[in-house]
Amino acid sequence: MPDLPLSVRPDTCPLCGGPNGCAVEVARARGEPPPASCWCTAQRFSPDLLARVPGQARRRACICPHCVQAPPEHPQAPQ
Repeated sequence: MPDLPLSVRPDTCPLCGGPNGCAVEVARARGEPPPASCWCTAQRFSPDLLARVPGQARRRACICPHCVQAPPEHPQAPQ
């Protein structure tokens, strides 16, 4: 995995800054093999929601379940 900017954490939602529940990151932190799937693999992410993810976090940090289900005006990138 490439080095990430300090502001991007793979275990943190890039929209709200809260924990994202990424099963892959939990396994990695525990030194375990990655799971076959995560909660997010069954989710549909709207193009509008994905467009709110800051460029440096795209494909590097998962959106949390709360932001996936929040009304469109709720998710905000951390400042």
